[in-house]
Amino acid sequence: MSIMSSIGRYGAAIRKARRDAKTVRSISELSPEIQKDIGWPAYDGEPRRSLFSTIVAGR
Repeated sequence: MSIMSSIGRYGAAIRKARRDAKTVRSISELSPEIQKDIGWPAYDGEPRRSLFSTIVAGR
């Protein structure tokens, strides 16, 4: 495994994380009714990072 391939994978992971975060922000800005219609989990006072981890990272 070369350094360049490692850097490439790291860059791809950063791009994916940014896209995922943008998606979470976009959906979170929708009205609660629309979020419910699309099956987005309700925000129950947990920190946003936990919600992000639950949705995107599968934790």
